[in-house]
This record gives sequence, C-alpha cells and structure tokens, in this order.
Amino acid sequence: MTDTEATEIRKGLAGVVADTTAISKVNPETNSLLYRGYPVQELAAKCTFEEVAYLLWHGELPTAGELDAFVAEERANRRLRPEVKDAIDVLPLETHPMDVVRTAVSVLGGLDETLEADPTWIDPALTLARAKALWAQLPAIVAYTQRRRREEDLVEPRDDLAYSANFLHMTFGDVPELPVVEAFDVSMILYAEHSFNASTFTARVIASTLADVWSAVVGAIGALKGPLHGGANEAVMHTFDEIGEAQRAAAWLDEALGRKRKIMGFGHRVYKHGDSRVPTMKASLDKLVAYYDRPDVLALYDALEGEMNARKGIRPNLDYPSGPAYALMGFETELFTPLFVAARVTGWTAHVLEQHAANSLIRPLSAYDGPEQRAVPDRAGGAL
Repeated sequence: MTDTEATEIRKGLAGVVADTTAISKVNPETNSLLYRGYPVQELAAKCTFEEVAYLLWHGELPTAGELDAFVAEERANRRLRPEVKDAIDVLPLETHPMDVVRTAVSVLGGLDETLEADPTWIDPALTLARAKALWAQLPAIVAYTQRRRREEDLVEPRDDLAYSANFLHMTFGDVPELPVVEAFDVSMILYAEHSFNASTFTARVIASTLADVWSAVVGAIGALKGPLHGGANEAVMHTFDEIGEAQRAAAWLDEALGRKRKIMGFGHRVYKHGDSRVPTMKASLDKLVAYYDRPDVLALYDALEGEMNARKGIRPNLDYPSGPAYALMGFETELFTPLFVAARVTGWTAHVLEQHAANSLIRPLSAYDGPEQRAVPDRAGGAL
C-alpha cells in the first residue's frame, strides 16, 4: 500500500484547520469578515485605517490618547530611507513593482540594527515596533515606485496628513478630494486582514522557525505576487482592458470560458455566498465613478458581473471592485498588488506576533507517491 492510499490528502490544505487565531474570522451566520470581532464593513464605515491597524496589533480599538500617540509614531517614520531609495534606483524601470517592494522590505530588514543577537529569542515589543515602522515606510516605497516608472521625482511625506491622504499625496504630488481619499482608506481597511490566506500562512510558517518579522513579510510578499492571490486585482484590470466596453462582455466571456480561462476577480475559497467585503468596496467604486464621471467603467463592471453570474453562478471577490477603483484614482495596474501589501502588512505582522506568542514549528507531512526503495545500479563508466 502506498502512502497516498493510506492517507487522506487535502490538496491545497483545503479544509485543514492548522491553528487558532484571535485576529479575524468569517462569521458564517452573517457572512461577515470580522476583525477582532468587529464586522469589517462597520469598521470601514466608522473608523480610519490607522484605527484598524491599531486594532489588529493590539486587539482593541484605540482611545483618543492611544490613537494620537500611534498616529504620531507612524508620521515620524514616513520618510523613505536613502539606502532604500538607492536600492530601488539600482533596479531596472521595467522591474515589476512587487519585486521592487519585496527588495525594499528586504533592505529595510538588512538595515535593522536591533535584530536579536540570540535568534532563539524574539522580543514582541521590538517585533511590533518593526511592524509599525514598515507600515509607515510602505507608502513611500510604493509611491516612489510608481513615480520612478513615470520618471518623476520622489515626493516627501506631509506630517499633517492622515495615512491614506499622505499615501495619495506621495504618489500623485497633491491630495485628491475627499471622495478619493475616503475610497482609498476603505480599500486599505478591507485588504488589511483575512485569516489564514496564502500569504498570511506563508508569514506564519516563516515566523514559526523563529525568523524575524522582515523575513516573514518578504516571504508573504512573494506569496501575494501570484495571480491566484494578490495579483488578482491586477488581472481584473487586464480583463477590463481586454474587453474594452460593456457591449463586448458577453462575447468575451463566452470565448474565455470556451478556452477554460480562469476569470479573475470572481469566486473565493472561503466565501460560499459572496465576498462580504464587495458591497462596501462597490459603494466606494460607485462614488468614484460619479466623481470622475466614468459611467463606462460601471457599465463594463455590471455587464461582466451579470454575465458571469448567469453562466457560472459565481460572485465577485474584493479584487473585482478594487481594481477599477485604483485605476480611476490614477494608479498603474502593476501597482495594485503593492497597494495590497501596504494594507495587508498590518494583518501579516499581527499574525507573526500571534505565532511567536504561542509558537510551534509548522512542519506538515507529505504522502510519498514516487518509486519504492530500489538499489543504485553499478555505473558503467566506473568511478566518478
């Protein structure tokens, strides 16, 4: 009997409960994503991204005093370190922005002089401090990546702006009007955390070896780059560009399904009744469509969603409304997944802290299905 015959294999770890977490869950009764017990749609309606980041790291929403101190710390760490800028400048302009971000985070880790001399001991306070510093630096990294691709100069941060407004200022050189800032902030909240997804689990596996938070985040970025995970929001816009206009959606989908292409932006491994984050992001997209006077974007969005539902009964996930929302704001398509990084780093690092707090090395077994034990043949050519 082979290993595979004796063992139940769960490809992709589907249905496997690997550990416990207090950070987030999908509530099946309400089909709501909860951050520390709070429905994410309520957080997006009532809180800023800074408050949500605090919640993910500390377990509770901040008081006014706690928020003031937290915001001050983030604003003090916004400026792009010159060594990181130099490392980015070495890369070719055509380097994918996810590779730029991954490299920049690795450089930040290499510059960290506070890393523990004893690698078997992790200081949670230092890990949290690094997480907050990285979160504060990522807008500068992502913004400079887009500006450099357009042969534009680095824009310095403004300490008088909230996180999302400053992010947009550093990217575009000015602060957009309130509907744009609010839509961007909502997207950051919705992308911040989602339990044991592929990139978060990658971060936890790395953290379980007692590697530092920099290593865990670099690994998570690598996992997020794939089109079946974070790269899906980029793929949505490539699909929109390929279709062109609403009237072509039905014919395009017929051809794509006939070729057995995966339609990005639809379906989810966790949600069986639709992604609970979509209505909130779709409402923000609607406001952007009105603000920029782009009814053509909404027409294409609605046409493809309707055709996909009619043919396959599959609903959109968060990447579907966020892709066109980011495009309307002015972000290049290749920057969409780095924006995901800037949001999800809060969730990743919260999981790293949780993993370190009750650690067990993550080391699953495998079922071998190769040849049985056999002898190595004598070499016809003699000794090596």
